[in-house]
Amino acid sequence: MTTTSPATAPSRHASADGVTVVVMSRDRREDLLATLPRHEAPVVLVDNGSTDGTVEAVRAALPQVTVLPLVENAGARARTIGAGHAGTEFVAFADDDSWWAPGDLARAAAVMRAHPRLAVLNARVLVGPEERLDPLCAELATSPLGTPPHLPGPRLLGFLGCAAMVRRDAFLAVGGFDPVVRFPGEEERLSLDLAAAGWDIAYVDAVTVHHHPSLRRHDPRPGARRSGGRGCSPRSCGCRRATSPGRSPRRCGPARRSAAGCGGHCRTCPPRCAAGGGCPGTCWPTCGCSRGPPGE
Repeated sequence: MTTTSPATAPSRHASADGVTVVVMSRDRREDLLATLPRHEAPVVLVDNGSTDGTVEAVRAALPQVTVLPLVENAGARARTIGAGHAGTEFVAFADDDSWWAPGDLARAAAVMRAHPRLAVLNARVLVGPEERLDPLCAELATSPLGTPPHLPGPRLLGFLGCAAMVRRDAFLAVGGFDPVVRFPGEEERLSLDLAAAGWDIAYVDAVTVHHHPSLRRHDPRPGARRSGGRGCSPRSCGCRRATSPGRSPRRCGPARRSAAGCGGHCRTCPPRCAAGGGCPGTCWPTCGCSRGPPGE
């Protein structure tokens, strides 16, 4: 397997038609200067109130990148702002320490076009110069929701924001990442809204994203997620297994979201849920409702 590093110049593949890459960042100037040139599509950088000179440095070094500076840190909603600015059919998200493999933006867009009900494609993630498979990808590949004939891979109810391509109109129609859940948990909340609107999410192993965790904010241990953890959030965890009465979502392990589900109660409902008293203690797909049982 060929090893890549942020300092290596990217291979020149044909630009991915109909795709914009949206990157959100805060105070990661050096990471951005290394990773932004790798993207094979127009890039929109949404800066979450950096104080390290990110905006000025990127504008000077990479004038082709559209920079949207925010006065304050908007959290995950920065991705929604970037998607709103993009004028393309698809939006690929990346972090300041991740990038899509050469040719794979175009490949992911082709998969999306071939599957018109697919709102989110979750690529596989290779971590670090040694290209370790992100442990979560093994769980996504064995999602208990299976692989319906109309999807290109296992169905999910959750995804990794730094490794996702979205259908822009579907993403914006349900509100994208809203201000309620900044992170973690923003992907799962959005997933519920997309599912409620009849859209699908799938894991596609044939498309790759590289992630070289930044030393500025990441735990260097293998499998460690970004600051704040990646476990189930009290507001939205995207779990899909029956809950265990009395368990709190805070007890869910860091990988107990998306494909694998969890044992906690979720507390946000997708728009179509009319169960005012909450669900009977089970999560998607039993009732489409992720609110905890009455009284919780």
